[in-house]
Amino acid sequence: MASPARLARLTPKSVDFDKWYIELVRQAELADYAPVKGCMVIRPYGYALWEHIQAALDGMIKATGHENMYFPLLIPESYLAKEAEHVEGFAPEVAWVTQGGSKDLEERLAIRPTSETIICSMYADWIHSYRDLPVLINQWVNVYRWEKRTRLFLRTSEFLWQEGHTFHETEKEATEEVERMLDCYTTLARDWLALPVVPGTKTRSETFAGAVYTRSIEAMMSDGWALQAGTSHNLGQHFTRAYNITFRNRENAEEHPFQTSWGVSTRIIGAVIMAHGDDNGLILPPKVAPVQVAVVPIPAGGDEEMNSRIEEIAKRFEEASGPTCRIRVDRRDGIRPGEKFAHWELRGVPLRITLGKRDVEAGVVTITRRVDGTTETMGIDACIAALPELLEDAHTRLQARALALLEARSCDVTTLDELSEAFVKEPVFANAPFCNRPACEDRIKEQVHAVTVRVLRDDRKGDGAPCIACQAPSDHIALIARAY
Repeated sequence: MASPARLARLTPKSVDFDKWYIELVRQAELADYAPVKGCMVIRPYGYALWEHIQAALDGMIKATGHENMYFPLLIPESYLAKEAEHVEGFAPEVAWVTQGGSKDLEERLAIRPTSETIICSMYADWIHSYRDLPVLINQWVNVYRWEKRTRLFLRTSEFLWQEGHTFHETEKEATEEVERMLDCYTTLARDWLALPVVPGTKTRSETFAGAVYTRSIEAMMSDGWALQAGTSHNLGQHFTRAYNITFRNRENAEEHPFQTSWGVSTRIIGAVIMAHGDDNGLILPPKVAPVQVAVVPIPAGGDEEMNSRIEEIAKRFEEASGPTCRIRVDRRDGIRPGEKFAHWELRGVPLRITLGKRDVEAGVVTITRRVDGTTETMGIDACIAALPELLEDAHTRLQARALALLEARSCDVTTLDELSEAFVKEPVFANAPFCNRPACEDRIKEQVHAVTVRVLRDDRKGDGAPCIACQAPSDHIALIARAY
């Protein structure tokens, strides 16, 4: 990691949120720009964060009966061509391989933007009977989409994700699968990343290409903008018909199975950064933080006896480190304590423990919480024993802070004029009765610059209230926001 002395002060979020974000990603050594435009290099600290998120979600995926497998990066053009709507939806983003070595290829190969087409083509040969169902698979891979405007983690041409794909005997089973996996994403966001999210259904214009419907979770960033943090799609029989996937049902009649797909990508790291970070750096949720506790011993000059006592205590903390309590002792030479404090603050470490002469003489350590900067002293043995509890408390505080922001920046509106007024001062999450007609969705977009209907909320219903755009009775409450 770079020396703190080389780090420039971050641009305040209130001055330029976008600049603050990019500076933070780079200075905290999460990622940097790659030589190929639109791509990024994920650095060790950023990749460790991704690994902890990945491990949490992978555990949930496997606990729900899914297995991991792998499909190739390159997809023949003829495979994509079988499903016109899907191809049309991704056409502007597909990157093509046209040459192998010094020879032109007879058929172009797409670098996968997603894997429905290759998976369906393979399972057309593997599914024959209802006994072969359900198919519950997932893969952790990279995908490539030729993005025109990119931002580290949030939208890059190449990114990492998991994509789940399932095939089912009945429509009911597929519907249940869509909900099951959206629940997993909601759990990941709330219980692991301290992100309160709003689950709901996408409008037709926001639905995944080729899907019957799309479900998603929307998270509020600290600037009031929304970020789609995970999606789960019901594909119905759309792809299984296009790729002629059939099975013999229990009455020995031929049917097409029902399909789902779902995914979370490295953009969730961007969500964590933007939802929790402040002008001093990252604030990482304890459960996924690469370093959960930073111990900073402060040498006592030439007092060797005291230095030995400080080191002995530091080693005790080090020995307490493990998979569920990741502790780093900062013994770097030539760096002042204040610079070390700034270093770990920038990296969002949930707890910092200081070991100085006065602390040791009093038999205590000083604990600083990253989420709110509060400090307290605690006995050495008591602190080591209480670390799991302290980390859980840090998660609770972070989650409560994010929830308070969501509640403060949310409002209800009933007319287009009220919608405009709601966005005058700052971006908000506006909730409005909505009939879910495309023409009304267009009127909402025209009314306020850069807003979209993010989801039709699960937790609230229109109950016949007049639609915000046309005043017809509506069944839905739309979450309207500006989004990354």
